[in-house]
This record gives sequence, C-alpha cells and structure tokens, in this order.
Amino acid sequence: MAGITLAQAQAQLDLWLAASTAVAKKQSYSIAGRSLTLADASDIQSNIEYWNSMVQKLSAAATGRGRLRYGVAE
Repeated sequence: MAGITLAQAQAQLDLWLAASTAVAKKQSYSIAGRSLTLADASDIQSNIEYWNSMVQKLSAAATGRGRLRYGVAE
C-alpha cells in the first residue's frame, strides 16, 4: 500500500478547514423543539491539527529539509 502523498494530505487539510468555516457560520439549529447538530467542532479541530502536521512533514520531506518517521525507534 502506498503512503499518503502531499497532495492528498493538502486536500484533506483543505476539506477540514472548509468544514471549520461552515461550522463557524452555523453549527446547529432548532425547529419546533427539535435540534440538529451539524458537526463536532472539536473533531474538526483535531483533524485540522493532524492534517496540518502531515502536510508540514510531507512538505519538509519533499524539499529535503526533513525525513518522515513512522513510529520507528531509533
């Protein structure tokens, strides 16, 4: 199985940032005593942090400024 590419990580980060923007505009609403929550803001923030980290790591590796480490003990 191939690893995650920088383009894939960036696409995921972009999606989660868009989700954050949408939630900031309207996270939940109520009609006739019923309530609907559209998303969990803390889940969105966690995903933004994860994908941002992946983008930074993959960018550094692509430019030769760093290397990827996947839980390998040194």
